[in-house]
Amino acid sequence: MTKPSQPIEEADLQAYVDRQLDPARAAEVEAYLSSHLDEAERIAAYRVQNEALHAVFDQVLEEGVPPAMLRPRRWNWLRQGIRVAAAVAFFTLGIAGGWWLRGPGGVTAVPAAALLAERAVLAHSVYVPEVRHPVEVGADEETHLVKWLSKRLGSEIKAPKLAEAGFTLVGGRLLPDAPSPAAQFMYEDAEGRRITLYLRTGAWENRTTAFRWLRQGNVAVYYWIDQSIGYALAGAMEKDELWRLANIVYEQLGG
Repeated sequence: MTKPSQPIEEADLQAYVDRQLDPARAAEVEAYLSSHLDEAERIAAYRVQNEALHAVFDQVLEEGVPPAMLRPRRWNWLRQGIRVAAAVAFFTLGIAGGWWLRGPGGVTAVPAAALLAERAVLAHSVYVPEVRHPVEVGADEETHLVKWLSKRLGSEIKAPKLAEAGFTLVGGRLLPDAPSPAAQFMYEDAEGRRITLYLRTGAWENRTTAFRWLRQGNVAVYYWIDQSIGYALAGAMEKDELWRLANIVYEQLGG
């Protein structure tokens, strides 16, 4: 690992979470995180929290202020209320993230496969509503997308073909996770419904697992481990329909 120009400090890590570093310093932080897995897991969790907060609050902050609230005193009160609500939400997510990721003595409290599913649901909830930027690389560059994500994950991956189920590939993106980055493929059907496949490599507690099921709010996910890769298929749909899609994905990926 190339030695950084300056020691990596907490301020650098927090600036990295907020995407405030210049490209050169960000590259140094990424190199540091690649050899400090505990720190990489913590920073990945912070980024997920940030994305979840944006998904919840950005739409509210972009809404116009009702005329009745434009009086100076009322507007000051409203702004203060927003600050308090955001602070409470961030504090709550921070506590939840801490208990979620750590147990007594700093040991992971949630099995890695279940943690994969939780992160898949968060990533799904953040990116599926996007209209202009749902993915980093579109389906028109599928070959490049798959090669790029395979290289970053350190394992050959594939984007399943779901046309038989009525879903076509929108594209994909790279996501922060630990101990390695994660990939997300997004699909859409003729009705505009979207599903996402979240996957990453890792040292799993089991090398193979049966399908497991999780629902958070209106988002359901089937997840499983196959050798060194964990998969999680998420969508806002009924369990039976997602089960059918998960089986198609599983078969195409060599399960």
